[in-house]
Amino acid sequence: MKLSTKGRYGLRALIDLALYSEKEAVCIQSIATRQNISESYLEQLVRKLKKAGLVTSVRGAGGGYRLARPASEISVGDVLRALEGDLEAVTCMGTDAHGSCGSSDQCVTKYVWQRINDSITDAVDTMMLDQLVEESRKLREQGKISTQPCENQE
Repeated sequence: MKLSTKGRYGLRALIDLALYSEKEAVCIQSIATRQNISESYLEQLVRKLKKAGLVTSVRGAGGGYRLARPASEISVGDVLRALEGDLEAVTCMGTDAHGSCGSSDQCVTKYVWQRINDSITDAVDTMMLDQLVEESRKLREQGKISTQPCENQE
């Protein structure tokens, strides 16, 4: 499974929003500048995050965006599913309770695919946004925060 820029940039944007929206709403432009993401692309991502109930908008002077619920209640899986859709690495009809696969009864590889998918789900659903915010604060204190995107992300 390879995540697109939607998932990678969207998660970075949500961490940024969690960091900076504690006292007031944050505008798209400030997130875009800090995270080096195009404003128009970020607007598309934020619309999806809003539709998924992860962010809310604040209108008027001082308006912008805030998290819709506490960062401790938003998992990385919530964010990635809102932006990427299904996170399964392998789609196998043999592992789907509602699916039908003619070879399911004699196929042992379905157990491999199910275990991989379960591992991904467990990893992203147990990692919460507040944990990433805390890591970001630690890096900032150590002077290691960069606004440039990671070079190794393709």
